[in-house]
Amino acid sequence: MKLDRILPFTKRLLEKVVKTGDIAVDATVGNGHDILFLAELVGKDGFVFGFDVQKEAILTSKERLIQHGMLERVSLIHEGHETLFDNIPATYHGKVSGAIFNLGFLPGSDKSIVTKSETTIAAVEQLLEMMAPEGIIVIVIYPGHPDGAIERDALLHYCQQIDQKAADVLQYQFINQKNNPSFIVAIGKR
Repeated sequence: MKLDRILPFTKRLLEKVVKTGDIAVDATVGNGHDILFLAELVGKDGFVFGFDVQKEAILTSKERLIQHGMLERVSLIHEGHETLFDNIPATYHGKVSGAIFNLGFLPGSDKSIVTKSETTIAAVEQLLEMMAPEGIIVIVIYPGHPDGAIERDALLHYCQQIDQKAADVLQYQFINQKNNPSFIVAIGKR
């Protein structure tokens, strides 16, 4: 049996719920790969909100979206993902079908700028309120750096406390890999 690696599995989860015309969120735009993927999924009638605290990430993502002709279906927001409620218009609350987080640091950038459990959990809480029924939040966790292990532990504790009547929570992880491999936590709203 061929098991999906972490990033392909992430895409499969999002493809199951994010459809043409939907609203989606990339909570950590990074180098723009996930926001481009979401923009493709929502099509010309949908919309994606992307967040990042680093200007470099916003600029790189904007260039990638321009190259693929998809900038018009995206709003890039140079703020932390904990500001979702402030930056996503209320008319879209209850309509977000999919969201993704790639935690840690921006590849090829300053590794001292990392996501933090407090802001990530705040963003997940906001998203759970904004998600459409059967929407999904996919969180890719990278515990291989000191702050990553702290964030992993806090997120796992938080996710274990989510009421099972409100959401299903999945952990997808290869347990025989060395060096603190990345893994996924997916939260499916009921």
